[in-house]
Amino acid sequence: MIPGVMSRRRFSDLSEQEILALAISSEEDDGRIYRSYADMLRDDYPDTARIFEGMAAEEDGHRQRLIALHQERFGEVIPLIRREHVAGFYARRPVWLMENLGIERIRAEAEMMEYDAEAFYLKAAQRTSDAGTRKLLGDLAAAEAGHQDRAGDLAKAHLDADALDTEDRTAKRKFILTWVQPGLAGLMDGSVSTLAPIFATAFATQDTWTTFLVGLAASVGAGISMGFTEAASDDGELSGRGSPFKRGLASGVMTTVGGLGHALPYLISDFWTATVIAIIVVFIELWAIAWIQNKYMETPFFRAAFQVVLGGALVFAAGVLIGSG
Repeated sequence: MIPGVMSRRRFSDLSEQEILALAISSEEDDGRIYRSYADMLRDDYPDTARIFEGMAAEEDGHRQRLIALHQERFGEVIPLIRREHVAGFYARRPVWLMENLGIERIRAEAEMMEYDAEAFYLKAAQRTSDAGTRKLLGDLAAAEAGHQDRAGDLAKAHLDADALDTEDRTAKRKFILTWVQPGLAGLMDGSVSTLAPIFATAFATQDTWTTFLVGLAASVGAGISMGFTEAASDDGELSGRGSPFKRGLASGVMTTVGGLGHALPYLISDFWTATVIAIIVVFIELWAIAWIQNKYMETPFFRAAFQVVLGGALVFAAGVLIGSG
């Protein structure tokens, strides 16, 4: 048994004073979390930041009512008891863990916080025999249940159609800069740059296993190189391109995938069967790149297709000519 778990109290063993103290510390934590979300989102999503500030103010009101009740029943000294001191009690994700997640994920986390708090107050109300305490805990459970409605009211106050549209555009831009752009660059590099060595080896040796090993080495090597290059090129602070780790991951993985796509067919022992399948895969890869450019980068489809397919065809032809020479 882990020592930290052994030292935790069971909820059923808490006194009414300790339950109130736990509720007070939980409201303090939730208010602090909402303010951290507001501060985190203020630059890019100022309207949503105001929503979280309003929700933090709601938590402050709950905390004040709980403190007043504690003073009335138990005096000025509030026992120090927090979520982590109670076995099985709901936990909150660290704010730093949410920093690189999208705005919708943060909103979903806030909604889950409200559900957790409602369940706690309902359970706590069942544990108290004091009518005033039971009433307050029941009222707070209802308030937490209504927080979703309250969030909706705050959204109506702060998020009009133009604000929502602006935030959606900002979120889309961040997604494209962090994931799509480096991933697309990696896919293009992996798909096109490995064509020549793979098909040159294939036609020079007509040995499928050797061709596969060359393709695997070229794909993995290019993926590692592209991943580190992307991650080291920009920390994202000034450019707004997001986490260098995420960008490096997207670029590295997609580079490797792009190369492996037409290397894997050479696991087939028959040379011409493997080659025909690899050529079909290359065709699909190039058109997929053109489609991504059109959808996310707003490049006209036929122009993207012409650039990618023509470039890929030239590299493919170079590989075949060199391998056949």
